Amino acid sequence: MFGIGMPELILILVVALIVIGPKKLPDLGKSLGRAIGEFRKATTELKESMGIDTVDTELREVRKAFSDMNNDMKKPIEMKSESENKTSAVSVPPGEEKNLLKAEKSEGIAEK
Repeated sequence: MFGIGMPELILILVVALIVIGPKKLPDLGKSLGRAIGEFRKATTELKESMGIDTVDTELREVRKAFSDMNNDMKKPIEMKSESENKTSAVSVPPGEEKNLLKAEKSEGIAEK
C-alpha cells in the first residue's frame, strides 16, 4: 500500500484526528471514500470506452504463453544439470583427475 505500514498509518490517523478534530473526521472520511469511489468508477468507464480491458487481457494471455514456453525450456536444462550432478557427485581437486583416472583403471584391471 504505497510503502505505508501499520505504524505510519496510525501516525497519519492520529495527526488527522488532532488537526481536523473528532467531530469533522467521520465526515471527512465519508467524503474521501466517496471521492475515491467516483474516481474508480470514472477510470473504469474510461477503460471500457477506450477498450483497454481487451488489450489488458490479451497482454495477460501473451505473458502467460511466454512464461509457459520459458518453463518448458527450463525443464530439459534442469534435468540435464541434475543428471550431471549425479554423475559427478565427488568433487576432485584440480590436478588430481589424472590420479583418479589411474586408480579407476587399475581397479578395472584388478576386477577382471
